[in-house]
Amino acid sequence: MKYLISVIFSLTISFTMAQQNGIIRKNLDTVIMNQIVSKVEVQEITFPPNQVAPKHLHPCPVVGYIKSGAVLFQIEGKEPVILKEGDSFYEPKNSNIIHFDNASKDKPMTFIAFYIKEANEENVKLVQ
Repeated sequence: MKYLISVIFSLTISFTMAQQNGIIRKNLDTVIMNQIVSKVEVQEITFPPNQVAPKHLHPCPVVGYIKSGAVLFQIEGKEPVILKEGDSFYEPKNSNIIHFDNASKDKPMTFIAFYIKEANEENVKLVQ
């Protein structure tokens, strides 16, 4: 459906198998967005140890989860948090991201990002 008035994006990741028919679902996050969605880009991104991301924003909402390692995460106006392996995150459209930094000085960090796009927005823009 090209024209969605309200999109409820439930990011559900299955980490272990054991429940009914061997499938366990773990709800990580539910994000409600009021926008048209024409495509979703999914990327796996790895930061080397001690990598600090510059202040940035996303012209589209981003939903994701930490595949391995830990991240210092902070949206402007909110408290910083440490996200660990298996934690999810949401970066609202056009919100300044103050920190999305590898929290380890000696281990890489990998995350999966879902860029929820209306058209051909860039994935990221640096902010002064």
